[in-house]
Amino acid sequence: MTLSHNPATDPSPKWGVTLPLPGLTIDRHRFLVERLPDLGYTDVWSAEGGGTDAFTPLAAVAAWSSSLRIGTGIVPVHTRGPAVLAQTAATLAQLAPGRFLFGLGASVPAHVTDINGIPFDEPFKRTRDVLRFVTRALRGEYVAGDFDTFSISGYRLPHPPADPVKVILGALRPGMLRLGFTEGDGAITNLLFPEDVPKILDAVGPQPPGKELVVKVFVCPTEDTDYAHRATRPFLAWILNREPYRKFHAWLGHGELLRESHERWAEGDTDGAQKALPDEVVDGLFISGSPEECRERILRYHRPGVTTIQLYVSLPPEVFVSRARVLDTLTRLGPAAAR
Repeated sequence: MTLSHNPATDPSPKWGVTLPLPGLTIDRHRFLVERLPDLGYTDVWSAEGGGTDAFTPLAAVAAWSSSLRIGTGIVPVHTRGPAVLAQTAATLAQLAPGRFLFGLGASVPAHVTDINGIPFDEPFKRTRDVLRFVTRALRGEYVAGDFDTFSISGYRLPHPPADPVKVILGALRPGMLRLGFTEGDGAITNLLFPEDVPKILDAVGPQPPGKELVVKVFVCPTEDTDYAHRATRPFLAWILNREPYRKFHAWLGHGELLRESHERWAEGDTDGAQKALPDEVVDGLFISGSPEECRERILRYHRPGVTTIQLYVSLPPEVFVSRARVLDTLTRLGPAAAR
C-alpha cells in the first residue's frame, strides 16, 4: 500500500499530551491543563507502569477542563478485575461525558508480574476477554458466564455511561491491531519510526468511520544531543528488550538493527545493551532537537488513518524553571505553532 500525506486534504489529527510530565507531580499541572486548548491540544492521556496510576490524573484533568478529551494509554488488563475496570471507566465517563477514551492493553511482564506479583498469562486472550466484558458492561448489559481467562457469575453496572465510551487497545502487531478495530473502537501504538506507520495501517485494513488510531510519539525537546541521549537511552534499552517490543520490531523488520542490544541484554549486560543501541534508533524513537525541529519530525507520523498524535514529552531541567518556559515549549512543539 502506498500512502501519501497531503495536509490540504487529509483531516488534521487530534493532538494530545501525556500527563503528568516527567519531573512534575500531578498537583502542579492545573496551569498547564487550563491552557492546553489554547495551545491547540485536544487531549490529555495517561500511562501506567511503575509510577502514577492511569486514572487519577485524568480525574484531575476532568475537573480542570470541560473540553479536553481524556484517555488511558494504557491500563494493563491483568492488574485489575474486569468489573473494577468497568466501574472505573464508567466513573471517569461521568466526569467527562462523551470525552473519555478507555485504552486497555496487555502491558509487559515487568509491570504485571515483577512489581505486582500477578502472572502474565495469555496476554492476547486476557486482553480480548476484558475488552469483550468491558464493552458489554459499559453498554449497561448484564454480563455472566465463562470467558477463556476468567468467569463472571453476573454483573451489571448500576449507572452505565449515558454517552458511549470508546474502548481502544494498546496494540503492536497484527493480531492485537485487528482485535482493536474489529471488536473495539481502535488502537494505540507506539515506539515506532514514521516509516513504520504504513505497515500498521496495512495490518489494520479499512477503518470504519469513528475508529481511532492513536500514535504515541516520545519527544525530548532539547538541542543538547548528549543530554537527550543520556536521558532517553536507558529507557529505550529497557523497553526494546521487553518481549512484546522485541517481537514488534522484529515484525517491523528492525531485528538486525537491534540484534547487538538484544544479545547484550540477554547476557545481563545492561550498560552494554544501552551502548549497543544505534544513534539512529535513539534519535528515531525518542525525538530530540529544538521544539520546531521536533514538531517537523512529529508531523511525519501524520498519515491518512492516524486520528491522534499522543506526545510523551520529557522536558529538560532548564524548561522547568518557570511555567512560562513549559508553556512556551509545548506551544512551539504542538499544533498551535502552525497558526
